[in-house]
Amino acid sequence: MKMMFYLSLMIITILLLLSLIVNLISKKTFYDREKNSAFECGFDPMTTTRLPFSLHFFLIAIIFLIFDVEITLLLPLIFTLKISNMANYCLILIFFISILLLGIYHEWNQGALNWTK
Repeated sequence: MKMMFYLSLMIITILLLLSLIVNLISKKTFYDREKNSAFECGFDPMTTTRLPFSLHFFLIAIIFLIFDVEITLLLPLIFTLKISNMANYCLILIFFISILLLGIYHEWNQGALNWTK
């Protein structure tokens, strides 16, 4: 039993060393600045980190996320159409869409949707 344990331990060690050697020999390394750098949303990570960030892009992205979440809240209303009361369904739907329209009107009045300022 002891002999079997030592034999399996030796085989595992040889296989690990062999895989390490094969990995080091066959590894293709390219020392390219672009390929070794991380991709950070179009920013060059090798330059200074104090580049100005477009606030308009950030606001449009936040508005998109808000309305994307609102669409995921609207989709289950389609499936509950058959099992719900039509008056309550219409009331909830009108209330929900009016909140969305008031929100987009407010963003429009504040100038958040104007790309050039």
